[in-house]
Amino acid sequence: MARFGRVLTAMVTPFNDDGSLNLDVAQQLARYLQDHGNDGLVIAGTTGEAPVLSDDERLSLFAAVIEAVTIPVIAGSGTNDTAHSVHLTKEAAALGAAGILAVCPYYNRPSMAGIDGHMRAMAAASDLPVMVYDIPVRTGRKITTAALLKLFREVPTIVALKDAAGNPGETASLISQAPDGVEVYSGDDGLTLPLLASGIVGTVGVATHWTGEDHQQMFDLWHKGDTVGARTVNARMLESFAFETGDDAPNPIPSKAMMRHLGIPVGQARLPMGDAPDFVEQRVSQVWDNLQRWRNQFPLQPGR
Repeated sequence: MARFGRVLTAMVTPFNDDGSLNLDVAQQLARYLQDHGNDGLVIAGTTGEAPVLSDDERLSLFAAVIEAVTIPVIAGSGTNDTAHSVHLTKEAAALGAAGILAVCPYYNRPSMAGIDGHMRAMAAASDLPVMVYDIPVRTGRKITTAALLKLFREVPTIVALKDAAGNPGETASLISQAPDGVEVYSGDDGLTLPLLASGIVGTVGVATHWTGEDHQQMFDLWHKGDTVGARTVNARMLESFAFETGDDAPNPIPSKAMMRHLGIPVGQARLPMGDAPDFVEQRVSQVWDNLQRWRNQFPLQPGR
């Protein structure tokens, strides 16, 4: 089993109707995810709307979720300010986080040397294992394979990658050269099955809010050599992957709509994301119902 497990959710951050942080629902959601196929949780990442959380909110969210579950909680303590990221990392470690999510510094567009220095500073701030988060569509800067390998080889606590770069061939190249013990996770739901062939150990997902058990089944089938079965499970999740984000309703707007549909009152997204458009609210029940029909044709494994 991978260090943090193989199915992790980048958890949405619940808000009240007035936009304030709702820690009670955060704990409710965390327990729901633990009970529905998730081996670990990533808090205050992209899906968790980290850029619109204050430090007090982020740290109280870490504390509440860590208290609520028994699975690993990875704290998103990275920002585009290295000193700020170091501070948040120290605080997350003191709260009992199992690991750190260190996103590539966004907006600044630093050089690879700057990214290297930023990641090393975050890693040095605690003894926790660090998962580097490479998502160039959000940050504006791709972390090169050479830069990642240098970090993996030279910084003992940088041990994982959340790969949302969208290039399975390059991921395969990275994995083939990475030191033993380095674990790569899919950071793009639609590429998780293709990336399994490249050697990933798991996923940090978005649709895993409601497909955690489906993902577990897909991984089980893949590792048993049943590639046709794995493709079948992946196929039933494709509508969920298409639903989870888009230009008119970016992540996490649809995922929050799905959680509300399932009875967990996570509220709306804060601006600049904002409320879910009407078409999202109208489509969410169809996505859920279609998933249930697929599950009836190819049932989830007992215990998942």
